[in-house]
Amino acid sequence: MLVNRVVSSTVAGLVAVIVGFTSSVALIYQTVINLGGDVNLAASWILALGLSMGITSISLSLYYRIPILIAWSTPGAALLMANTQGFTLNEAVGGFIFSGAFIFLCGVTGLFERLISKLPFQLASAMLAGILIKFGIDVFNQMNAQPILVISMFVTYLICKQLTPKFTMLFVLLISGLLAWQFNLVKAVELSWQFSEFQYISPVFSIEVLLGIGIPLFIVTMAAQNLPGIAVLKAHNYKAPVSSVLSVTGGVTLLAAPFGSYAINLAAITAAICMTDEVSDKPQQRYWATVAGGIFYIVMAIFAGYLMLLFSSLPGALIYALAGIALFSTITNSIKQSLTDTKISEAAIITLLVTASDLSLLGISSVLWGIVAGSLTLFLQRLLRRNAVKNDGI
Repeated sequence: MLVNRVVSSTVAGLVAVIVGFTSSVALIYQTVINLGGDVNLAASWILALGLSMGITSISLSLYYRIPILIAWSTPGAALLMANTQGFTLNEAVGGFIFSGAFIFLCGVTGLFERLISKLPFQLASAMLAGILIKFGIDVFNQMNAQPILVISMFVTYLICKQLTPKFTMLFVLLISGLLAWQFNLVKAVELSWQFSEFQYISPVFSIEVLLGIGIPLFIVTMAAQNLPGIAVLKAHNYKAPVSSVLSVTGGVTLLAAPFGSYAINLAAITAAICMTDEVSDKPQQRYWATVAGGIFYIVMAIFAGYLMLLFSSLPGALIYALAGIALFSTITNSIKQSLTDTKISEAAIITLLVTASDLSLLGISSVLWGIVAGSLTLFLQRLLRRNAVKNDGI
């Protein structure tokens, strides 16, 4: 019985880490490259993120004895990949620290519920969809460069999504890697053993960084990651220690941001893997799965140098297509959630369109303008409806 529980917990933790890693590591790698970094810097980011997620997952799970899995912010990585043009690497780190500070303050003050309730989740979902939709479109743009490779990846996704949904991205990664190797698209790299090393990046702070990176990253992480993470815990009848989790993840982000840990938060989909009856028929024992997941995160961090070298050998079309395909489900869910209330749907669509645009008035990115436009639309619509009701009553 004990052996079965250990095995099932270990397997669940491993699966959660594999699913989380393969679904979005391409985003993080490409973000580093877009910011002017290299393979070694990407390895530093994965090292910092892996250790941050591993230590917090283990510590919180053991302390509260519930399955708390911490993950990097996949929507946050997508936002950074799309939204850091015009910013330096040092400014990006400044944005990470702004975001981490806001999350930490939400935790220690207990402001999260009150703060996030002011923003309808439909607008937050629309903002996320607007950020991510470019990546979905880019999958098909990459077919111009490598049609056979990218079409094969797309077909693999469609098939595996129906047959093995949990391992879809793992199969897409394996198939695409094999095809790239077969077509001689893989660059030769020298793999030699070396521990991953931290690379410190001095942060630069400014109003532009706050508005262009800090606030959007904070909103996306809270609305698209922490909220679903809390919902998953509650759905499995666990009392979520919201303030403590936010305080810890925000504090760790503040400390690790200069090394590349841009944002960590509650996991949602991967956390659910660790909460099923297959892990244990006793809900109070399932936290061992997230402890195992934390250990695998740390192992992943140790081998970050190898992993990033492998990614650097892959063709650009594969990386961009992989990132976009990994976000198909998130794009779908975000659009669905943004349109759940007909009274808010128009404001949500405006949020999506503005966010997806290239608008950059006053040096502020379209992400923040999207929320402003959607909120203003919603405010005016509600104001005019109230006035119309008053006039009808006269």
